[in-house]
Amino acid sequence: MVNLMENKGELKKRIIEVLETIMDPEIGIDVYNLGMIRDIIIVDEKTVKIKMTLTTAFCPLANILPMIIKERLMKDLGLENVEVELVFDKPWTPLMITEKGRKMFKEKYGYDIVEDWKRRYGG
Repeated sequence: MVNLMENKGELKKRIIEVLETIMDPEIGIDVYNLGMIRDIIIVDEKTVKIKMTLTTAFCPLANILPMIIKERLMKDLGLENVEVELVFDKPWTPLMITEKGRKMFKEKYGYDIVEDWKRRYGG
C-alpha cells in the first residue's frame, strides 16, 4: 500500500514547482517565492485548494492570476479539481517573500526589499 502522506508530500512539491513558473507580471517574480501563496491544501490526489493573496487588494490581475494558477495546475499535474481562494486577512508585505524570492528581487531591482521594509516600518 502506498503511503498517502508521502504522496501528498510529493504532490505538494510538484505544485510548488508549477507555482514557481507562474510570474506576477508586474513584479516579475513567481507567485510562490513572492509570498503570495498562503496555503496549499491537498484534499486527495486529484483535488487541491490554494489560498493566496495579492501584493495589493487593488491588483488589476485579481481575477486573472487565480485562473492561471488553476488552469496550470490542472493541465501540468492532471488535477481534476483546483480551488484558488483569494484571502486578505493579513495584507501582503515584503516579509512574506521567500529567501529565494528575496534574492531574485535583489538581483532584478538592485536592493533588498525586505531590509528596506524593515528600515521603514520595523519588522
